[in-house]
Amino acid sequence: MSIHNVSVEIGGQQIIIETGKLAKLADGAVTLRCGETIVLVTAVSATKIKEGQDWFPLSVEYREKAAAVGKFPGGYFKREGRPSEKEVLTSRMTDRPLRPLFPKGYLYDTQIVGTVMSADGQNDPDMLSINGASAALCVSDIPFAGPVGAVRVGRINGQFVANPTWADREFSDLNLVYVGTENDVIMIEGEGAEIPEEDFIKALEFGHAEAKKIIAAQKQLAALVNNTKREMPLFTVKDEVMEVAYEVAGSRINAALYAPGKVAKIKAINALKDEVGVAIKAKYPEATPFEISQAFDYLQKKAFRIAILDKQTRSDGRGFNDIRPLSGETGLLPRSHGSALFARGETQALCLATLAPAEEAQDLDGYTGGETKKSFILHYNFPPFSVGETGRMGGMNRREIGHGALAERSIAPVIPSNEDFPYAIRISSEVCESNGSTSMASVCGGVLALMDAGVPIKTPVAGISVGLVTEFEGDVLKRYTTLADILGSEDHFGDMDFKLCGTREGVTGFQLDLKLPGVSHTIFFEAVRQARELRMRVLDVMDTIIAAPRTEMSPYAPRIETIKVNPDKIGLIIGPGGKNIKSIVAETGCDINIDDDGSVRIYSNNPDGMARAKQIIKGMTQELTIGETYYGPVVNIKEFGAFVEVLPGKDGMCHISELADFRVKRTEDVVKIGDMIYVKVIGVDERGKVKLSRRAAMKDRDEAAQKAAGGAPATAPAAPATPPASA
Repeated sequence: MSIHNVSVEIGGQQIIIETGKLAKLADGAVTLRCGETIVLVTAVSATKIKEGQDWFPLSVEYREKAAAVGKFPGGYFKREGRPSEKEVLTSRMTDRPLRPLFPKGYLYDTQIVGTVMSADGQNDPDMLSINGASAALCVSDIPFAGPVGAVRVGRINGQFVANPTWADREFSDLNLVYVGTENDVIMIEGEGAEIPEEDFIKALEFGHAEAKKIIAAQKQLAALVNNTKREMPLFTVKDEVMEVAYEVAGSRINAALYAPGKVAKIKAINALKDEVGVAIKAKYPEATPFEISQAFDYLQKKAFRIAILDKQTRSDGRGFNDIRPLSGETGLLPRSHGSALFARGETQALCLATLAPAEEAQDLDGYTGGETKKSFILHYNFPPFSVGETGRMGGMNRREIGHGALAERSIAPVIPSNEDFPYAIRISSEVCESNGSTSMASVCGGVLALMDAGVPIKTPVAGISVGLVTEFEGDVLKRYTTLADILGSEDHFGDMDFKLCGTREGVTGFQLDLKLPGVSHTIFFEAVRQARELRMRVLDVMDTIIAAPRTEMSPYAPRIETIKVNPDKIGLIIGPGGKNIKSIVAETGCDINIDDDGSVRIYSNNPDGMARAKQIIKGMTQELTIGETYYGPVVNIKEFGAFVEVLPGKDGMCHISELADFRVKRTEDVVKIGDMIYVKVIGVDERGKVKLSRRAAMKDRDEAAQKAAGGAPATAPAAPATPPASA
């Protein structure tokens, strides 16, 4: 096999795409290089269909290797473990734009594998993975209506930047992943710092222009390889079988689809499906379960599109621009730091906000660059009962990770900085009912829970979905309509699920999924503007639930106080092997976090523990003043004198000759361990050892008492009204 390569310049950097050198037994294989980041992407598709297969089994796997950055993996086995969140999200971003471009009825097992072979820590390999998957399919013999081009769009100082490096992204207020065909958009994902919609649209146009360059390079590479596409039988259903389904249930399917409530609707649809199956089997005994399922699906789609496009009617009776009834409440759960319930029709999310010390921030183990800690986390949980079903309960699946990431990045731009609010924050979104757009309910519910917890967010964020129903004659679009706040069935039978989140000022998070091989910018920009108007309505309702963050935090949330110390004293607070700080934590029950600049943060929901921790730390870092008198416990006794803790963690030595104004034979004759006594600092030797005198402190006390008795102001500290006997 000959080696071929092409290159394209994106954002001032060359991307080199090569095929024919590695993984030659795969149906298609390419390497993509940008700087010193290299990704190998392969595509393989089976030539036989599995028995009973009735859906397209496309799987996409993206993996980052520790060896790509010259590291050993962590853990006992020293191997890469299960995919990280970054790997899962990149797999999803690679899958979604490819899936609509395979032929209808292509049910052959197909797998895309992207492997990071080298990472320079500046050029993110995720865009190389998406473009590599498209290129691998284009140079293979697998049927594919691509290529697609993927580019990341940033905005720095008001200027759009293509494929910004990790360093550049620190200064960008936009992170847009744009994937398009030559003429249309097919997938977007990302976040922004309240980007106005019109600026967001300009970013999409910029991204499309850059994506077209990558598409041209892939076409050039495919022409060099000149591979003929395989011709495989496509699994479609005969028209006569589908017509039987329509004859049997066509007049009644609308009543089932329009049944009030999701549960009633499912029951009615399942009853009709059974009836259709019996009728098809009676007329065509050879019909397979796949053909029956596809025929009934065709029946539902046809009825759905007739209802939307011809009758202008939605299954729940709403107008095309209407939102389902919204409701919410806060403070449901007494022990949570913040809680909120948000409902939109039959979609319901119960969100819990939890605050923790900043050191609880999540450590990220990615090898390819980017942030290493994350102090704001949103976890999305979708149990089977939320759709009225049973199912396996286990670890997070890709859908849950993806929906959680969308909600998290949509809220993240309004989270206060660690300097202003030094907490780690976690939202747990528990989906209780699902009938479309649970991720958007998680955004709204999560924001309400944060405000209930007293988190001073910059401004509320809301999310809404927009759907699309189209009709084509051949490849020509005949008519279309967009739908606000789509139901689960409208997502299933429709052509688009576009989710847009933001504040009253602009966009914070977004995601586009299509079943079409692309949608025009004209239609998509219309959906962007529609989503903004819908979002304002959702924000209006949220304002009636809770208008601003609470000023009082939950009694169960950790309080925080920050004190500043000399950075040179940090080692003293920590102690050898962390001995001192562990001792403070054990005694007070507080969590303590120390920054390099000398900021000491103390977290506790116990006021007494907080006060004691502050006292100890201030005492440990306070400078002793010669001539000042201190009151502290005797901590050790020697033949030559007693050691007294003059400040927390700081001792001085009172020589036996300084214990009293008379000759002392034995230290124990005057003081014992644990006695509280007054001592005066009389000096510090060349080694920093503190010299103390009880005798001088007693003399000062007596003189002060005499002056006070004679009416003169006291100049020395007075003894307590009832001093300890040993003092």
